[in-house]
Amino acid sequence: MHSDNNHMDERSLRRLFEAYSNDLLYYAQYLLHSKEEAEEIVSDVFFEVWQNREKFSEVKQEKLWLLRVTHNKAVSLLRKKGNDFSSVSWEEIGDYGTPVDLQTPDARLISQEEMNRINRVIAQLPPRCRQVFVLAKIERLPYKEIADFLGISVKTINIHVAKALEAISSALKK
Repeated sequence: MHSDNNHMDERSLRRLFEAYSNDLLYYAQYLLHSKEEAEEIVSDVFFEVWQNREKFSEVKQEKLWLLRVTHNKAVSLLRKKGNDFSSVSWEEIGDYGTPVDLQTPDARLISQEEMNRINRVIAQLPPRCRQVFVLAKIERLPYKEIADFLGISVKTINIHVAKALEAISSALKK
């Protein structure tokens, strides 16, 4: 009788799902604008993890790996539907509430109108800048992980995030 400890079992898959499914749903819904499609993609992602569980046990940065697979599946679905990826905006993340990082320092709640304005600004950022901003400020991934994931330097991440925050704050001043 051999034990395969290094292989994933159903319990560890459930643990992964509980740890990351909300973040993946949030990200997929941001890309796709459809809760149903986002849920479908996320279950595909976990199905893929289960099918490749031997390989997955060697993955170091689980969340990034899962985000990458989610991203690829969402983008290929958009392409199939004939969408241009750069046209993906944020308007329908509503169900998940306001990204806390975008709250002002005095923690007053951002009005719906301001939130819409912020979402419009984010939707108009260049695609790479928008992607970095979402990973850093919405998904709250460490800059180092994002840098490794996207193959860019931490300094470049700082520049993208600063650019996005500047665009948002100038939109709120109007």
